[in-house]
Amino acid sequence: MTKGEESANKQAGDAEDDYSEGRYGKLPMLQSAEKSTRQMTCVKDLAAPLSGQLQQYTVQCLVAVSEKVSKAMVKFCALVNKESIVDVHGLVQTSPQKIEGCTQQDVELHIEEFFVVSASEPRLPLQVEDAARPDTEEARSLSTDTEGLNIRVNQDTRLDNRVLDLRTPANQAIYRLQAGVCSLFRDSLAKRGFVEIHTPKIISAASEGGANVFEVSYFKGSAYLAQSPQLYKQMAIAADFDKVFTVGAVFRAEDSNTHRHLCEFVGLDLEMAFNYHYHEVVDVIGQMFVDIFKGLRDRYSGSQHQPLPVCVYV
Repeated sequence: MTKGEESANKQAGDAEDDYSEGRYGKLPMLQSAEKSTRQMTCVKDLAAPLSGQLQQYTVQCLVAVSEKVSKAMVKFCALVNKESIVDVHGLVQTSPQKIEGCTQQDVELHIEEFFVVSASEPRLPLQVEDAARPDTEEARSLSTDTEGLNIRVNQDTRLDNRVLDLRTPANQAIYRLQAGVCSLFRDSLAKRGFVEIHTPKIISAASEGGANVFEVSYFKGSAYLAQSPQLYKQMAIAADFDKVFTVGAVFRAEDSNTHRHLCEFVGLDLEMAFNYHYHEVVDVIGQMFVDIFKGLRDRYSGSQHQPLPVCVYV
């Protein structure tokens, strides 16, 4: 018997023994043809109280031969490319020991069904775990990476493949914390009676002098990108709004190559009228910062890429 015949016979035998058929494979493109009653649970919500429940997740899981999982299914799962999007169905179980490589260290998911929703390319331009490794010696000293691999992803590779680079824990934390600051800023001021306003970003004249302003073509004339919402905040105060704030883009034509000079950034601005002393405004700003720092600590502690020392303040 030739090697080709032996391989064919082995594959035929595996196919006959594949009692997991229908529990794994590649799903067709989602076309919203039907509605599902299945409930999704976020990976961050996986915890010991879910032990024993059947759910579906996209998470690092355990695939082993069992009465429901065949060898063919295990082989299929092993061949799925990294960064593919998968839909899995399994049993949440309490882990006998902490899983150091996962954020959910107390539970694990034993897979019973495994489907590829969207397969990635076999060879990716960068690996997320490589891009997530710290670049500086100080950051490496705080890192929990014990492999000690000296792998560095170049900046141009990151920017050319931004979608993959944004999957790293550090970049995920940057955007989530940025959203958290804006949300906490709004919450803190709203509970103190502030009104959020939305100011124009294309204006007819420079808002803070004409030297650092972007001029744009506006039909048959010229217009400018707003450097500040200051004028509109002051108009709102004069219109008896008393307390206003706004969150929006700010444009500055700063021809400088430093991290402190940005041509575009998100501005968090507030304006309020005081009754007797400007310290009334200072007190509001101070309490606002306390609200933001406490909110980041309580809501987003899991988004810290590296362990940070706790700062105690009065």
